[in-house]
Amino acid sequence: MIALGRTDPGKVRPSNQDALLETAGPYALFAVADGMGGHRGGNIASAMAVDCLSEIDTRTPPEEEALKAAFERANRLIWERQLRERNLAGMGTTLTALWEGETYVVLGHVGDSRAYLLREGALRQVSLDHSLVGELMRTGMLAPEDAHSYPYRNIVTRAVGTEQTLESDITRLDKKPGDRWLLCSDGLTEYALPEAIIEAMALPLHDAAEQLMALALSGGGRDNITLLLLEVPN
Repeated sequence: MIALGRTDPGKVRPSNQDALLETAGPYALFAVADGMGGHRGGNIASAMAVDCLSEIDTRTPPEEEALKAAFERANRLIWERQLRERNLAGMGTTLTALWEGETYVVLGHVGDSRAYLLREGALRQVSLDHSLVGELMRTGMLAPEDAHSYPYRNIVTRAVGTEQTLESDITRLDKKPGDRWLLCSDGLTEYALPEAIIEAMALPLHDAAEQLMALALSGGGRDNITLLLLEVPN
């Protein structure tokens, strides 16, 4: 895949608690993490998560169990560190990762960062939001059009490192020429409408990345913004 990553602290936050990962190798691995928890905890948690993923052997084809194990190791290390260092109590991170195979990809996901797939002009959110809003929408208790104004929309129901055990979504999906993937933190999706994301992703890769970042900043930029654009060559 051709990969292009961008990250920006936004207009309000004093630091960037997001992290991204782009690995080399025949079976490349990509990830976005959005840290949370206090002055220092968020950026430490997100960095620890992507560090754990960076240790995966990308010389071998992707396997669901290997990615799940890396997620669980990240969870254990972050959880144990916050128990040792009281000033880091409550830290955690979202984690969305894509591991590229020859004819398929393996997607791993925890939290409310997102993975989108653009295929043949249609954009689909592949990941599920592990958030209060996401849970309410899936049970029919909140209409999609009300999600952006819901007062508790930033509450995450599942994150890496916040509990002793972790439930992660690990999925194998087919890979086709021309596919475009977007991995992003909610600093993008909170401030860019789906229609605008579709339009931006149809642009040449570099222009798409610049346009997506501009959408998030012009829409408010009140959070850190991180995105990874991935393209399967035709």
